Amino acid sequence: MKASVSSNADFLKMGLFFLFVTFFFVGKHFSDSSSQQLIFFSATTAATTTTSAEVTISPNFNQFFNVNALIEAQTPKTNPSQQPPPPPELLDTIKRFGILNDNGTMSDDFEIGHFEEGVPEDWGNDTVVEDSVSSPRIAVSKFGICPRSMSEHIPCLDNADAIRKLKSTQRGENFERHCPEQGKRLNCLVPRPKGYRPPIPWPRSRDEVWYNNVPHPRLVEDKGGQNWITRGKDKFRFPGGGTQFIHGADQYLDHISEMVPDIKFGQNIRVALDVGCGVASFGAYLLSRNVITMSVAPKDVHENQIQFALERGVPAMVAAFSTRCLLYPSQAFDLIHCSRCRINWTRDDGILLLEVNRMLRAGGYFVWAAQPVYKHEEVLEEQWKEMLNLTNRLCWKLLKKDGYVAIWQKPSDNSCYLNREAGTQPPLCDPSDDLDNVWYVNLKSCISQLPENGYGANVARWPARLHTPPDRLQSIKFDAFISRNELFRAESKYWGEIIGGYVRVLRWKKMRLRNVMDMRAGFGGFAAALIDQSMDSWVMNVVPVSGPNTLPVIYDRGLIGVMHDWCEPFDTYPRTYDLLHAANLLSVEKKRCNLSSIMLEMDRILRPGGRAYIRDTLAIMDELMEIGKAMGWQMSLQDTAEGPRASYRVLVCDKRLR
Repeated sequence: MKASVSSNADFLKMGLFFLFVTFFFVGKHFSDSSSQQLIFFSATTAATTTTSAEVTISPNFNQFFNVNALIEAQTPKTNPSQQPPPPPELLDTIKRFGILNDNGTMSDDFEIGHFEEGVPEDWGNDTVVEDSVSSPRIAVSKFGICPRSMSEHIPCLDNADAIRKLKSTQRGENFERHCPEQGKRLNCLVPRPKGYRPPIPWPRSRDEVWYNNVPHPRLVEDKGGQNWITRGKDKFRFPGGGTQFIHGADQYLDHISEMVPDIKFGQNIRVALDVGCGVASFGAYLLSRNVITMSVAPKDVHENQIQFALERGVPAMVAAFSTRCLLYPSQAFDLIHCSRCRINWTRDDGILLLEVNRMLRAGGYFVWAAQPVYKHEEVLEEQWKEMLNLTNRLCWKLLKKDGYVAIWQKPSDNSCYLNREAGTQPPLCDPSDDLDNVWYVNLKSCISQLPENGYGANVARWPARLHTPPDRLQSIKFDAFISRNELFRAESKYWGEIIGGYVRVLRWKKMRLRNVMDMRAGFGGFAAALIDQSMDSWVMNVVPVSGPNTLPVIYDRGLIGVMHDWCEPFDTYPRTYDLLHAANLLSVEKKRCNLSSIMLEMDRILRPGGRAYIRDTLAIMDELMEIGKAMGWQMSLQDTAEGPRASYRVLVCDKRLR
């Protein structure tokens, strides 16, 4: 009897052992299959910019799956009456950055913008390099502070050595990009000016900024009488005027709409370009009409106009009409505006207006406010005749000339181009030309034809276009393993859920997040999520040259962006962005660029008190944290929502110095 009981007990133990082993392997299998992360536009090879890019949906090595199914699986099922729990990556962030008050409850007065006073003087001016035995790369334990004279340094536009060597500056070549050679790149931390203060929050910043943040009174001296800008005791103020609209931008915008009633701001006009923007009051006042404007100007005699625009919280970047294409795609803008922008549109057989034509959407509008429109001096009348002749040959239709404003419309198809008389100049571009290939590409003296399939012309009205997959999504050069429309929607949903968590748990709406940059924007899902959350911010969507050119899709959905190579500095002033977002960027660019150079550039353009979110592979996080520590950043490494076993992490960085 005892033997029988012992035998039964042994059998039971053996059965429990096998049951335990079975559950262990089944659990491990499902844990592995559910911990994958959704990644868009990961390149399989990125050794050179000419390598064809590929979309991989997971970082787990060639394991492809249904994107929508993955997102559904990652979406927690919650009771509508309950607040959903924060993703794992948010929990530590709350603890780390002090959003909780002393009583352990969420504080309503938390905001980004804090930085430590007096630290630059204590930090030191020397960059300290340490020899590393275990790693072939050079380890920097501390980056020094640059000289105070470099507080507004833009590396590729302030390269005096390269500019001196130019054979000619007749066409504005000195205002174009001339980046330092590899051994002469920025290797220090750009300091803030004396007396710098956290920027005035939007929307107050539209009308006033701190003087010490942009301490340059020359524009007041040159343009004060034109209602551009005035100076008080410690602030610059912006009355809202311009050279051609001294009575204010609002009245000027009303006048444009009255001239051409089909120009409906915030509906068929969503994305605009303001050329020679001054302090960007045109774009600043369009924001209240649901129009986002890329305000551009060169770093010329009024060199700080773009710095004023960005300090105001208005989208802007330094750019010049010179000898190269601007870094925006074809058919990007619904309306392009030039008010006394000091550009000779008819020079060199109209090559600069041909660039406007390339960027202007089919059926889009060109608004020109300038002396030749309304003055009757002989020289100016001759310039007006030249402009009329050129625009006729471009098949633009002069819709209205009223006072000092003239408005043309670009054709909606190629019929006029194809019916021009033989030999008419300028000629049509070759149909095989890639009109969206603009990185260091010279201007061409030809008319860019419109796609025969109508791509780019048939965008939905705002706000529907934000989430409508555009036609040009089908022409982007990349390999997709599911429907492109599905991929577009999946990206929007993916970022929508992540940003929703940030807003709920981290109280992003309490932060000063006005100027935001997405350093690897994909289809613009991150920017769209901020709009869906009614964030009071705008996003510069950057599309790296190392991946697929998705800029046409970004503009078609009513957003703005630019092409860029992160191996080189960006064309903006220091301290111009509140938040930098880099998802799956640095692990790709590490194969082409020096990570320290990219991180130093991020530090340069990030405001004191600003924040960077770096979402990338765990394999590079130690190196990033080492560089961040050398720059004086405060950092916290967080798990993603997929948990600690995922191969990705989020590095949250605060810039508290300079």
